[in-house]
Amino acid sequence: MKNILDAVRKHPTVARIILFFSIMGPGIITANVDNDAGGIATYSLAGAHYGYTLLWSMLPITAALIVVQEMCARMAVATGKGLADLIRENFGVKVTFYLMLVLLAVNMGNVMAEFAGVAASMEIFGVSKYVSVPLAAFFVWMLVVKGNYKSVEKVFLLACFFYVAYIISGFMAKPDWGQVMRQTVAPQITFDLGYFVMLVGLVGTTIAPWMQFYQQSSTVEKGVPPEEYKLVRLDVIVGCVTAPVVAAFIVIACAATLYQAGVGIQDAKDAAVALQPFAGIHATWLFAFGLLIASLFAASILPLSTAYSICGGMGWNEGVSKRFDEAPQFFGLYTAMIVVGAGMVLIPDFPLLKVMYLSQVGNGVLLPFILIFMLKLVNDPQIMGEFVNKRAMNIVAWFTVAVVITLTLIMAGFSFARMV
Repeated sequence: MKNILDAVRKHPTVARIILFFSIMGPGIITANVDNDAGGIATYSLAGAHYGYTLLWSMLPITAALIVVQEMCARMAVATGKGLADLIRENFGVKVTFYLMLVLLAVNMGNVMAEFAGVAASMEIFGVSKYVSVPLAAFFVWMLVVKGNYKSVEKVFLLACFFYVAYIISGFMAKPDWGQVMRQTVAPQITFDLGYFVMLVGLVGTTIAPWMQFYQQSSTVEKGVPPEEYKLVRLDVIVGCVTAPVVAAFIVIACAATLYQAGVGIQDAKDAAVALQPFAGIHATWLFAFGLLIASLFAASILPLSTAYSICGGMGWNEGVSKRFDEAPQFFGLYTAMIVVGAGMVLIPDFPLLKVMYLSQVGNGVLLPFILIFMLKLVNDPQIMGEFVNKRAMNIVAWFTVAVVITLTLIMAGFSFARMV
């Protein structure tokens, strides 16, 4: 029996699959964390207010996500450095400092939104936010501070699996699958302002500045050699495909129930509660459970991404596998973001909505700079060597980046207009 197992393991295809499982992580985790509390709210609103008509956008969104995240993973493998390190080394400390300052403010707003998502989801199960938020903060803090890279990554990958709750919710809503397929491949676009604002929101919530920093830093910490880059790219593609699939099922669940019944919602919690009369209490619980997992997941990754970025940008020690005394700034930043993010949500009448809008504006301001820096770096043969962008890749990348920048700035403009 042992000989048979050894022979199976040594088969080239099986060996390759085992190697992929050992390398996968950064791409799948980064893309799926993007389905956070804010993302779930946006997808729920899209389904509840516009039915299946925005499903077609998931295809170009998936392509754009793959293009942007693949470049970060490639830079990590080619240079062994995080994105913030490369920006500091090639564009100077002053530029990096201001970028990191904006990133810190933007990510802080996003962390507050994640803890608000924890509070909202647990209230559906009858748990007060004064209990759920401190417990959630303690859990995510312990996870990283007391863990190492491998243990933390295993927990994050397990969390990705729980997004299947949204897929089950989608089936429980009993959608018209023929209509779903038609609107996905042959959409009927509605030419009104609200429709396009929602379209911009779907794109803007998919590609955020923290993602590029986290993708690259976690790939570096994983320590994948350049010769295994194809498997790193596969990890990115798997993540960038599964995350929009989950998003599509959130849209489908809300379209099949709330849109059909003409029920309006304001956020993801409203969507979870409103599902009950149409799909049953179990669909509500599944939706709320998905929101809880997504919020917890993002409440851990966003501070981690911020700590990676700022420590890399400032040249400080970084890494989950290091001890607190080896990387005090890294763990100090991680801790401070969790304490402030969770603490703000517990303050009565805290203007959370305004902070979330401000963070969206910050995302819109920051993203163009990050993407342009990335393209300059990935096209420099002295930095990238054989991994430099090819001509065809550049055409696709610049077009994608131009579209993403335009739509993100439009979304930031709408957020600013709603705020003032």
